[in-house]
Order: sequence, then structure tokens, then C-alpha cells
Amino acid sequence: MRTPPAPLHARLFNTADIELWPAALLRARGNTDARALSRAHTVLRRKRDGRYLAAALPEGLLPLVPRLAREAGIDEALDLLDTGDARGRAAVQPPYPLPLHRLQERLQALGIDDGYAQRAGLGLVPEPDWLLLAGFDRYRRPLWLLPGAARAWQAMRRAAAADGVVLEAISGYRSHDYQLGIFERKRARGQDLAQILAVNAAPGYSEHHGGDALDIGTPGEPPAEESFEATPAFAWLAAHAGDHGFAMSYPRGNPHGIVYEPWHWRHHPSL
Repeated sequence: MRTPPAPLHARLFNTADIELWPAALLRARGNTDARALSRAHTVLRRKRDGRYLAAALPEGLLPLVPRLAREAGIDEALDLLDTGDARGRAAVQPPYPLPLHRLQERLQALGIDDGYAQRAGLGLVPEPDWLLLAGFDRYRRPLWLLPGAARAWQAMRRAAAADGVVLEAISGYRSHDYQLGIFERKRARGQDLAQILAVNAAPGYSEHHGGDALDIGTPGEPPAEESFEATPAFAWLAAHAGDHGFAMSYPRGNPHGIVYEPWHWRHHPSL
């Protein structure tokens, strides 16, 4: 599958309920989508399920769902689109954190109590209001990261390649809604909450929400498996990732109760 061309300095703009995507980075899911995406510069995408809500065309907004005006968060998203406020702010200011929108209510619905943060030693991670395109992951999906993390990831990949090592991104930024979906799917497959929390941070507590963490792999190696530790890619990361500001978040015996994750690395500008 061919990787789509990346718009120069492409950005994802974020609200609590809706994302504003560059249309060139989205795949059509039918003829209606295809016609809209071919002419749109921006698409409004519902975070909860990825549904395309509207396309911004040269002549105006094209709704892609019935009753667009009733969508949660649509006014905020349209304000960003209409005023260009997001693009202007992104040109001069770093991303700022969004409010933790309805998060406690969602956690309680999963059965995660107020003591989880203390037991796990994890803090709530807000989503940033915009992210930069850092390339594409193994599955040809856009990889969104904070600007500093995006530049560091690209530089680290180039350095590894110069040493004959191929690093692949498995995933980068994930919204609270995306993490919630992981929990819901695993619960539907019969896993209990304790089993899921041993592998996945609760929605709102994953480092992926902040846009500075990513899961890393290498060709021929299955994603997110402990066997990654035995690859030349991991050996290279262990020796050189710190030079680019990256550190492994969950080593063996970490205090958060999360299983060993040799694939999960976070960018720390101060390293």
C-alpha cells in the first residue's frame, strides 16, 4: 500500500469531541466520502468512533451526517474552522492542554474508582489542542505527535537508519476516546478490569494522550511484544534513544504495575 503524500507541516486540531483533520490524510469510506475528500481541505471527525461529520469545501461546509447541528462539540469545532483561530495559534504558540472533558464520568462507568491514580502512580494526561504530523506508522496511518517529539522521532529514525537499523512507529497519539474503545473491546472479549489494567493504562492516564509517547517496532517483529527486546532495534534504542530525548517508560519492575513494555518510549525534552 502506498503511503499518501504528507501535506507540509500538516496539523491535527483537537477539541473535546471533534478533531479537525487535513482531508488529504483521510481515506474515503464510500463514494460520498470520496467525492467530499477530493475537494475538501479539512474534515471534521468525531473522536468517539471516527465518523466523518463534515467536509470544508471551497464553497462552504458540506455535512456528512444528518442533524450535524446536534453533534456534541460541533459549535466549538466550527468556531475553530471558521475563524482560523487554531491555525493562527499553532503558528506562534506551542500546543496547550485541553480540559479533561467528562473523564471522571467515563472512568466510573468502567468501574475505575478514584483510588486508581494513587495505586498506579499515574497522573491524568490531558490531550493537546494540536499535534504535528510526524510521518506514518507501520499501518500507513498518520502519526501525530507534539512538535518537539515529532522532530526528535524523525531525527532518531534517520540516525538509526544510518547505523543500518530500521525503526517503525506502531502508534503515537491516542485520544481519551480511543483508549476508552480499547477497554470496551477487551471487556467485550471477556477480559476483566484487572487484566486490562495490567497491560493498558486507564483512559486519561495513558502517556499516548499527551502526544509525546509512541510504541516502536521494527520490520518482521510483531507489534507490542516483549520479544522486541531481542532485536537490534531495541539494542540501538537502549544505546542511543537518550541522545534524542527518548526514554523507556515501563521497564521491568516499574512502580505502576504495568507489564514490561520495551516498545513504549516517551520523549523528554530535558534529556
